[in-house]
Amino acid sequence: MTGSSLLFVDPFPLPVSDPVLIVAIAMGIFLLAPMAVQAARLPGIIGIILAGALVGPNALNLLDRDPTIVLLGTVGLLYLMFLAGIEIDLHGFKKHRNRSLLFGAMTFLLPQVLGTGVGLALGYGWATSILMASMFASHTLLAYPVAMKLGIGKNRAVTPAVGGTIITDTAALLVLGVIAASTQGDLDAWFWGSLGIFLSIYVLAVWLVLPRLGRWFFRHEKTGATAEYLFVLTALFVGAYFAEVAGVEAMIGAFLVGLALNPLLPEGGVLTNRIHFVGDSFFIPFFLLSVGMLVDVRVFMTGTQAWMVMFGMTVAVLSTKWLAAFAFQRMAGFTKAEGWTVFGLTVPQAAATLAATLIGVEVGLFDEAVLNGAIAMILVTCIVGPAVVSRFGREIALQEEREPSEPAAPPQRMVVAVANPGSGRPLLELALLLRDRDSAEPLYPLTVVPDDRNRAPEYVATAEKMLREAGSYAAGANVPILPLTRVDHNFASGIARGATEVMASTLILGWEREASRRFQIFGTVLDQVLELTRQEVMVARIGPPLSTTRRVLLIVSTGAERMIGFRRAIRSVKLLANRLGAPIHLVPVEADPDRYLEKLDEVRPDVPTDASRFVPGSEITSRVASTNRDDDLVIVLSARKGSVAWTAELEQLPRELNPVISDSLIVIYPSEIIDPLGSGLR
Repeated sequence: MTGSSLLFVDPFPLPVSDPVLIVAIAMGIFLLAPMAVQAARLPGIIGIILAGALVGPNALNLLDRDPTIVLLGTVGLLYLMFLAGIEIDLHGFKKHRNRSLLFGAMTFLLPQVLGTGVGLALGYGWATSILMASMFASHTLLAYPVAMKLGIGKNRAVTPAVGGTIITDTAALLVLGVIAASTQGDLDAWFWGSLGIFLSIYVLAVWLVLPRLGRWFFRHEKTGATAEYLFVLTALFVGAYFAEVAGVEAMIGAFLVGLALNPLLPEGGVLTNRIHFVGDSFFIPFFLLSVGMLVDVRVFMTGTQAWMVMFGMTVAVLSTKWLAAFAFQRMAGFTKAEGWTVFGLTVPQAAATLAATLIGVEVGLFDEAVLNGAIAMILVTCIVGPAVVSRFGREIALQEEREPSEPAAPPQRMVVAVANPGSGRPLLELALLLRDRDSAEPLYPLTVVPDDRNRAPEYVATAEKMLREAGSYAAGANVPILPLTRVDHNFASGIARGATEVMASTLILGWEREASRRFQIFGTVLDQVLELTRQEVMVARIGPPLSTTRRVLLIVSTGAERMIGFRRAIRSVKLLANRLGAPIHLVPVEADPDRYLEKLDEVRPDVPTDASRFVPGSEITSRVASTNRDDDLVIVLSARKGSVAWTAELEQLPRELNPVISDSLIVIYPSEIIDPLGSGLR
């Protein structure tokens, strides 16, 4: 009997239970599903959701939505909300705070109120209707990369739309938390009182304590990038857990933790890239897969209710987001193209909508009709949003091109002179923060070895090993690396020759508080490098990680604006401050502060900037010593000897500041090459 029954054992029982095969199937879906839908010009997330519906228990039953899938999906949801927090441009939000708050309120309240009415009209109760409307009220910046590619990321209409994301997503998630909590008890005075108290304590702890703890950790942690990543994960999941303790959903905690750590995770940094890589390739796809496995297409065959819900939800989100965008267009005085662009940016539904859908199903407020309607709504809005931004964003870009045009900048090529293994990483971190995101140019780590016939092979081998270590670090940011090794009897000429051969635009050098004889940077080597080159030269002494910077202290002396590379140097400073999320405090030496504030305002990107009053040259060292804080990055805009802005006091300033500045100091020598940017740099 036993032998006979073995003949009928299914060799491939469904759903698959072998953990190795489950992961293999999931990885295959994550690889192939986005490729398939992108061929039809659909966002990749749609492919994973549809694949989840196909292989899930309501279709092929290839995979079951077991506790493992649920666990990984929950982690993916929290990770997704955390990424939404760290990607928000806090500088843009602060600058356009009033417009962002106004538009955020409009694009939340209109869909929330009208969407609740749609839910009631479809026959659902108040709790379900309010939660359904919160799905319409939130939005995901799925179309923002389209705006960036068109060069309108800083447009007056785009910035409030992006800043309004903070308002809409936070408010929608709070609605989600309240409605989810209401399913477990009454919304009485005790509920609102305890929610207000515990939530206030939680928000204050996350907003005030976590950034300080993170800054302290990054400044003192010495074990490497793994510990930094684990700190971020710990903060994410601990913050998510205590959000539930405070009475709201864990995803709200993940979003707030992302906002709190936003200044410590600069765009383009190695750690930020690793966070995105792990989330985009593993955790978030599992969340999308788990959502897709909830879909049951058979619901559409049981009657008209599912079709009515799908149609009602899709029309509701399109119409309410359109009303909010065009009401804001009229109030702000935007053009028609800008109004449509705002609509295209705010109509896509993904992150918060998927989160609300999943929670609604889990707490029993959403039936299968709402679940399938939400998936269809996400599909439609994710197609409409990028298409609208592409169409009308081009009009904005063309309109901006009609303004006085500027010549294109030459390729940005940065050479980083690596003198020893310890100095390579912070200098490469600086280069990564300064690098244009759309640049295809590699970074060039460069080392110079002595021209010793007997020991040259040994020196070269050591140098190449050091460059490989530096290259592997920079490669973590997904940036191409091209190491350079030069054999020369003179370090300065080797550095200059390497920079000239690759036609570098910027040369980054490092120095230590106690400079070694081999690389006495504020002495012979630097003097020779400045004589042999005309490119922009940055001499950096990096203490704690640059991501812990809270303010940039920029020292500018009289006559600096007459230097050929002044605007390019200012752009480098502002780009660095923008990526670090730090404001600029200008210290004018023998110069008019208002004049230089105007000069800085003319250069992009936008960074909050203020200035000290006029500082005499004799007082600059003492003034900086009294003004400088532990979390400041001090930048001196210097000048080559013989240039219009050079003075003996300016040349000695870095040497005088060295002992009084405890943290990081960068000295910039602007380029003396006349390039097409000239005075037209923006």
